[in-house]
Amino acid sequence: MNCKVAGYAKLNFMLDILGTLPHGYHEVYMLMQSISLSDTVTLTETDSGRITVKCDIDAIPTDERNTAFRAATAFFETTGLPRPGLDIYIEKAIPHAAGLAGGSADAAAVLAGLNELYQTRMSERALMQIGRGIGADVPFCQSGGLMLAQYDGTVLSALPTPALGPIVVVKPDCAVSTADAFTAFDTAERVRHLDRGGMLRAVMQNDRDGIFQRIGNVFEQFIDVPERVVIKAILRNNGARCTCMSGSGPSVFGIFDNRSDAETAVSELQRSFSRVYLCDPMPQGVRILERP
Repeated sequence: MNCKVAGYAKLNFMLDILGTLPHGYHEVYMLMQSISLSDTVTLTETDSGRITVKCDIDAIPTDERNTAFRAATAFFETTGLPRPGLDIYIEKAIPHAAGLAGGSADAAAVLAGLNELYQTRMSERALMQIGRGIGADVPFCQSGGLMLAQYDGTVLSALPTPALGPIVVVKPDCAVSTADAFTAFDTAERVRHLDRGGMLRAVMQNDRDGIFQRIGNVFEQFIDVPERVVIKAILRNNGARCTCMSGSGPSVFGIFDNRSDAETAVSELQRSFSRVYLCDPMPQGVRILERP
């Protein structure tokens, strides 16, 4: 038997950091949106008696460090099912180390796929509880849509999805360390926080202009992505209503009113950047592509 699942990337429409929690993690306030850029995860039951992970990208670890492997292990431990042989094959479209939650999307896809493959009928809430032990973004990637994430990122509230247009995402070649990003925040002398209340009101009122005015990422005050200024200028010159970095970077996105302007921006950006994606907002985090 096998099952194929799409795991969708996420963008941060807002990312603010409020401080440090007692257990050492940072307290965050994030609006996260699923987008149509996705990895494809295929689960195949075998008689090997072990879990194996393969990926079409050499840079992705396929041992116990891989979030898909950890998700499968946690699923069998939680359900108490006998652990059969399982091959996990990941086709990467979401660039890794990009601030787009690619690894979390893979883990979410594995949990959804195993629930389908073994007909365990676990609720989304139960699967999200498993995902919480794998990574802070995994529960969001399991549910998806537009959500407010608070506390350490795992306290989620579903929000109505505003009528937004196409989204262009660019992943520069540079890399950003998430740990270094938080250290930069911790050592900053001054932090300009975002209009969190205003953003929430704008979302609830489907106020597109209000949303565009308030989209922001506190990490942009501390993280140096040399190409960010150029990317944002191209996006805005081609009609983007707003531009922002996602997560701890380095990916940058712009939201457009119409597909024609977005396609023009993509064409111009592709002259300088190899990883440029034209996406749409998605109402879910995972989707079963092929059932057993």
